[in-house]
Amino acid sequence: MSERPGSSVPTRVVAFDGAGSRNRSDRLATEEPLEIRLLAGPSRHTAAVTMRTPGADFELAAGFLHGEGIIAGAEDIAAMSYCADRGVDGEQRFNIVNVALAAQVAPDLAPLERHFLTTSACGVCGKASLDALRVRSAPLAGAGPRVAPGTLTGLPARLRAAQRLFEVTGGLHAAGLFDAGGNLVAVREDVGRHNAVDKLLGWALMAGRLPLADSIVLVSGRASYEILQKCLAAAVPVVCSVSAPSSLAVSLAEQFGMTLVGFLRGDRFNVYAGAGRVAAP
Repeated sequence: MSERPGSSVPTRVVAFDGAGSRNRSDRLATEEPLEIRLLAGPSRHTAAVTMRTPGADFELAAGFLHGEGIIAGAEDIAAMSYCADRGVDGEQRFNIVNVALAAQVAPDLAPLERHFLTTSACGVCGKASLDALRVRSAPLAGAGPRVAPGTLTGLPARLRAAQRLFEVTGGLHAAGLFDAGGNLVAVREDVGRHNAVDKLLGWALMAGRLPLADSIVLVSGRASYEILQKCLAAAVPVVCSVSAPSSLAVSLAEQFGMTLVGFLRGDRFNVYAGAGRVAAP
């Protein structure tokens, strides 16, 4: 059995600055593929293949499947394991996660097709995506928390302080879960923004914390449709990003009653939807 890959790997670089150059050691964020396989009775299906940073792979798989509507809760998962098939190379065994579904689960695999046919950069039809989401999701119920502006502006520094892998590599995205008072509950890191969110929400799913009706999620990059979709499935009312949201992310937030905050930097931010949850200063 090969060793499980770590979250970072060593490298050598030639570092240049005003005083000249020097050879030194550095560390890189590990990036490897992860295949998520569904085991439903005797059948097997590849749900997705994603490039990720090894670590919290089971959380990533659970969060991904929940965000796509394949599972409704942790009880829909009978077991998770790394692939131990003899035909799989030792180096790849920790890059395949088998998710055995409970007997009562009959998965609809249609939502997974886009993960093999397109990416967020390839022009998925916005109207079709929102129409499909309405079939399996409802607008958030309840008013949700009312958050002070000062609470929001304090979130990026708390997230950054908890990014241990970013501190070492400088090359990872993060997703943080906060309570309504701005206290950090959990953080997950990954080379992919979507993977970081899947790991975070997968942790919440497996810990029995869903729905996250009084919570805030902050992502270190931009807010895309996929990230909002995942947060909607977990009933997160307030989603923040340090960069810009996409147009489809704003449409999703407006139609499903979510608060979307972007460009959360320093003492400034923009509220693109759901401003009623942000208390007046």
